Amino acid sequence: MNVLRPDQEKKSYLKVHELHQQLRQRILNLPGVTECQNAGIHEDAFFVGGTMFMHIHSHGHCDIRLAKEDQERTLAERKARPHRWAPEKGYVTFIARDEKDLALAMELIQLSRDYFANGR
Repeated sequence: MNVLRPDQEKKSYLKVHELHQQLRQRILNLPGVTECQNAGIHEDAFFVGGTMFMHIHSHGHCDIRLAKEDQERTLAERKARPHRWAPEKGYVTFIARDEKDLALAMELIQLSRDYFANGR
């Protein structure tokens, strides 16, 4: 079993927290996006035009709602994983583990935001 020392654990937590904050800020910089923190089971839920288009759980775990055709293409290209609980609603799961994952996360988030901003 690989156990982290307390100092390693703190660095790991800070890295994940910093990544989470970077992701939140990038999402909030998108036009028309608002946030509701601690919305039900979601740590951070993001809305556009009154519709929740994505939410973040802890550790960079993003659940992103896409148009059905975008969901199918994204899954086929293995850019994200199927959502565990609501795949029928267009959700996919993307886990941002480090800074290099942010570009792909934002590509999917922007796709979702654009879809729901147009009143879908």
